[in-house]
Amino acid sequence: MNTMNATQTQYLFFSGKGGVGKTTMACATAVHHAEQGLNTLIITTDPASNLADVFETEIGHKITPLGIPRLWGMEIDPDKATEEYRERVLGPMRVVMPDDIIKVLEEQFRSPCTTEIASFDRFVDFMVAEQSGAGMAYDVVIFDTAPTGHTIRLLELPVDWSKHIEESAKGSGNTCLGPVASIQDHKHKYDEATRLLGDPTRTTFLFVLQPDGTSLYETKRSSQELQTIGVKNIELIVNGVLPQDVCEHPFFATRYAMQQQYLARIKTVFPVPQRTMFLRDGEIKGIPALQHIARDLFSSNGNTPSYQLSNAFEVSEHEAEVPVAEPILELLHPDGQTKTIFFTGKGGVGKTTISCAAAFQLAARGYKTLLLTTDPASHIGEVLGQAVGDQIQPVAGIPNLFATIIDQEQAVKEYKRRILADAQAKYSEDMLIAIREELESPCTEEMAAFDKFMHYVESEAFEVVVFDTAPTGHTLRLLELPFDYGDQVSLMVTTTEESRAAKSETQQRFDRIITRLKDPRRSVFAFVVYPESTPVVEAYRAMLDLKDAGIPTQLVIANQVLAPEYCVNAYFTKRRTMQAKYLREIKQRFQMPMAIMPLLDTEIRGLDMVKQAAAQLFRSEAMPN
Repeated sequence: MNTMNATQTQYLFFSGKGGVGKTTMACATAVHHAEQGLNTLIITTDPASNLADVFETEIGHKITPLGIPRLWGMEIDPDKATEEYRERVLGPMRVVMPDDIIKVLEEQFRSPCTTEIASFDRFVDFMVAEQSGAGMAYDVVIFDTAPTGHTIRLLELPVDWSKHIEESAKGSGNTCLGPVASIQDHKHKYDEATRLLGDPTRTTFLFVLQPDGTSLYETKRSSQELQTIGVKNIELIVNGVLPQDVCEHPFFATRYAMQQQYLARIKTVFPVPQRTMFLRDGEIKGIPALQHIARDLFSSNGNTPSYQLSNAFEVSEHEAEVPVAEPILELLHPDGQTKTIFFTGKGGVGKTTISCAAAFQLAARGYKTLLLTTDPASHIGEVLGQAVGDQIQPVAGIPNLFATIIDQEQAVKEYKRRILADAQAKYSEDMLIAIREELESPCTEEMAAFDKFMHYVESEAFEVVVFDTAPTGHTLRLLELPFDYGDQVSLMVTTTEESRAAKSETQQRFDRIITRLKDPRRSVFAFVVYPESTPVVEAYRAMLDLKDAGIPTQLVIANQVLAPEYCVNAYFTKRRTMQAKYLREIKQRFQMPMAIMPLLDTEIRGLDMVKQAAAQLFRSEAMPN
């Protein structure tokens, strides 16, 4: 990553499990290359981006200067990308096609396919062209991506869409995005993107991880998937490492020892270039802090890395007090009918461990409870310490608790079988041919996952259903429910009576789901946050988005809060002071019950630790100041 080819644009992808610091590492890398005299563009593909928060400037869906020479940024907005894509494809067709055909095509462009492909198409634009839309040639293009499960999906799309366009050209000449002829040129872009992803002289993929079990597990799984799609050049940045000299208290000494064990394992498991970064004593926001990180990240002169930031919080003793936590368990109890509980938030804030702890506690109270995940990078099996598959199964050692995952591949198979079986009894042969072709679209994966999600929301087989959701941006995309997903396969023939009947039937199901999600007696939405700036800001924005959709948020859980008795030096006192500031901000912003989950001295893996986490989360007394 330190050596750049001066004649060709270099592409750097940053990804990893949510919350490991990939945006910080990507931004610091961008600052470094700009200061080395390279024209540098950093782009985020995360629907819940915090790029602007890190640079402390407004960015948005446009190429924007970021405060130092030769550095620009852009946040790809899915809605704006969709509008741009729609007009790019439909614009030339409006002057040559009848209005009724244009109306059908416009209906197609309201699909989730369009949002996904439009964001992806904008992303690919920056890979395949040496010239950007602003006419500026970039030496380095950095992609700050969504958490790994969604990034892998994004990087698989060039192959998937190229294949779908090719196959559709042989068949009906249609795709879920309209006629093949209108998007044929896009295939060349996708083929070129695939080639560049596999070119180790042009593309480097940097995994950011932390020295813990779930982060290592996720990185290993994702790196193997990347290799299957041809990505060859992989590097690691191990972030959040505790400095030994500040871990004199036994609590942090235990955590330090745990991290050192994982650092040794990471070196063994990943035979690729690696760097480590200390956990700082304050927030990393703004150009000076990013320059501080960049100096360590690219240091080659043997200087001792630093973990001290000049902007660490300095406040009075009163301001360092932590607000009182509140009892929350009654909110989660069912009231005579199935209750669905959604734990969501920024990637890496601990949604999975909180979901497991909550499900454990509810099952221990005697409620028949289902724990499931909609996150493609979930690790509930790792937390529970036992295998969890796509079939509902009891969790050994915990009566009343069951678990499952929404397996994308299996969900697609089930969805295709069900759609085709249902269609054969209703539709003409011509429409069946169109449906079979449509089901081969990459969009089917998203529709299948959504269909499975609706199935579990509708379920009355359990007293409580606990959802461990994907990171916020992708959860909101799922919950916004912009249109009838189940009818997507018949969009190409929406003018027929048979497709209108199917749409009406599915819309009724859709409306039932919406009604349930909006009912606070049946559904609880809870945000999990770290008491730091970006998780709190992201959760607050998401809460407002849910509110606009008529879905109330009822609970906030602040995770990994430092206990005062362990903070015996300036380093941890500064971090606790920072947390106290944001805990007060959470209370002020959200105006709802807030629970506090303290940081434990080891990771939450296995039933004994899940039980301990549940006891801490649902303890009746407030955490002492």
